[in-house]
Amino acid sequence: MQSLVTLARRISVFPTLLACVALFILMVMTFCDVILRSVFNAPIEAATELTRILMAILVFSVLPMISAGKGQIAVDLTDGVFSRLRLSRARDAVVYLISGIILFWPIQRVWVLAERARDYGDVTEYLAIPVFYVGWFIAASTAITAVAMIVTGLLYIFAPHTLSEHHQ
Repeated sequence: MQSLVTLARRISVFPTLLACVALFILMVMTFCDVILRSVFNAPIEAATELTRILMAILVFSVLPMISAGKGQIAVDLTDGVFSRLRLSRARDAVVYLISGIILFWPIQRVWVLAERARDYGDVTEYLAIPVFYVGWFIAASTAITAVAMIVTGLLYIFAPHTLSEHHQ
């Protein structure tokens, strides 16, 4: 079990690199767009659509790691109660499992919308990038997030020792 957790942590480097590359491209494109707009009055016309695509890649590529690694923003109003009753692990397991299961509805909806865009032949305005690729990426990343959350919830129940101290 520990080897699977180690493998998952090593694989998680790739979405981080993808997010880093997307952020770097976004920074360079924004810088160039501002300079071209200000100095030469010639903005990058495709900047808006590229920004949308790069933001989707940036957000959804790291979603599985953030969600499974307790990186979400949380308000800990009940932590004191659950800690005193020694129910923190059970609460976390239930939250992860329910959240992972609930994600299957948006996955299905995004997939349907991506397929509709593919059927209609929707493309971006300037670069004619097929829109369904972004939808597929969002659906796949959300599916990976759902599986990661369910596995994390099961680990809280059946193998809490495999989770790092960061998760406890």
